[in-house]
This record gives sequence, structure tokens and C-alpha cells, in this order.
Amino acid sequence: MSEATTWPHHELGKELSNWGRWGDDDEIGTLNFVTPEKRVAAAQLVKTGKTFDLGMPFDKDGPFTSGGFRINPVHVMTFMPSDTARSPDGMISADDMVIMGLQAATQWDSLAHVGYDGLFYNNVPAAAVNHVVGATRNSFAKCVEHLISRGVLLDIARLKGVDRLEDRYEITAADLSAAEERQGVRVESGDVLLLRTGWYQWFLEGDRERFMGDEPGPLLDSCRWLHEREVAALAVDNWACEVWPSPIPGANIPFHQVTIRDMGLTLGEMFNLEELAADCEEDGIWEFLFCAPGLKVTGGVGSPITPIALK
Repeated sequence: MSEATTWPHHELGKELSNWGRWGDDDEIGTLNFVTPEKRVAAAQLVKTGKTFDLGMPFDKDGPFTSGGFRINPVHVMTFMPSDTARSPDGMISADDMVIMGLQAATQWDSLAHVGYDGLFYNNVPAAAVNHVVGATRNSFAKCVEHLISRGVLLDIARLKGVDRLEDRYEITAADLSAAEERQGVRVESGDVLLLRTGWYQWFLEGDRERFMGDEPGPLLDSCRWLHEREVAALAVDNWACEVWPSPIPGANIPFHQVTIRDMGLTLGEMFNLEELAADCEEDGIWEFLFCAPGLKVTGGVGSPITPIALK
């Protein structure tokens, strides 16, 4: 495509744009749908106290292979019990540190992560992200307190009767509605939507290259559905959130461009939904209290998380 080509994802982005919806200074986008009343209602969903860890371990055996632009977390001990000064009461101590990218495993993308035409969400110029302080606008640090809400899991793999979707499968709006009908649940304003493709199983099986390769996920057809339902945040169990590679020739992560840059939708990647999905299938309850605040890193454009679902 030439520079004069009208890109379908940019045209859709104009239609679904939330720029100015919550004011010209807004930096959290669709997380504005998570109201205090929404959080109170979400808390009432906890009936048994069961918890589900939806996060990937942060360690050297993470998803990334050598030579890429991201590395797996490096855990280093900085103080050992043997280094403790002799204490009359026999006290010993240990300290450690982690060297890692903020998007090195299960993580959120902030609204400063992806844009196009020199702009990020809400007309923020690319220059608002710099080497000195990071993201001066749309930093993930602004999102932390808003990522506690009702969570809803839609299991697209089970909908299709498979363990995991085939690579490059596009999750459509029709799939999302069909999953709701099968599961007897409805996605509502302010919800955090979790989509299971089954792709995380490749990581659990130790096949990092397959996990990080071509994958299924949502694309443009689902964007209008997400916009109409006023979804607050979206998390998927694959590495890129969307279909990879893009079926739109010449386009690079077009779903990110529409959802993050135009809609202001926070995206999550590499969520482990296997245990939660199995439990939801067993008890027929696909809604829960979802908690995944992330780290308040000043200027950060993403955040590592250990998300928790409570039922």
C-alpha cells in the first residue's frame, strides 16, 4: 500500500475514537467506565473466596528467546544470609533485585504504548514520550487504581470445541456474542474482558517459539463490539493480544492502533486463563472480581502484573 492508501484500521479508529470524551486532559481512556459503583458491585461477586493467579512467572524461563528486543526477567540476589553482620540475637537477612522490561511477561500496555501519525491517545504528540522521563502523558502510572472491576471470561476455544484456536484465527464480534450466549453471561460497561484462545498452553508445554509465533486473536471486526459494550480493559492469553501476523498487508498491529490510540482501551497480554476457564466451565459462573493494578512506575508505558480473579 502507498502512503496515500486509506488504511482500514485508521478509518475505523476515526469512527470509534474516544478522544475528548472524558476531556482533553484524560489519560486513562476506557478505564473511566470503572466507577466506584462498578467496583462495589464487582466485590459482591466473591462468594467462595477462591482465587486464581492469572500471571506468568517472572523468571529466566519467560516467553522471549535470545536476540529479540525484550529479555526475560533476570533475578539477582544482592544480599545473602551469609552477608549479614553478626547480631546478638542471631538475625539473618536477604535482599534481591530484578532486571526486566516492564512488558517482559504478563503485562498491561498503557495508552502511551502504540499510536500512529505521530500521535497517541487523546491527541498526545509522540514527543510526549522521551528518554529523560518516559511517558509524560498517558503513562501507565495513571491507570493503577482503576484496574479493579468485574471481570468476565469469554472462552472462544471452548466455543469452537477445541483445546486452542488455530494460528491466525480471527476472533470476530459474532464469536464474542456466541460465547456470551453459550456461557449465559453478558459483558457490560466497565468490565475487564478476558479472552481465552487456549494459546497459553504452548507456553505451559515449554514451546516458547510456538507460543511467540503466529497466533489467533481479535482484529478489527471485534473493535466496534468492544466499543459498544464499553469494555474498560481487554486481556488475552497470547503474546500480542491480536491476530499475528496482521492479515492487513503492510499494517503492523492494527488492533493495537485502533484500541489503544483511538479508543483508549488498555490491553493485557500473556494471561494464564487455563485454571480459571476450567473452573468457570465447571460451575457455570463466568464473572468474578478482577484485580490487576500493576506498578506505579513514573513515566512507564507498560507494567508487569500478577492478575488475580476472585470468585
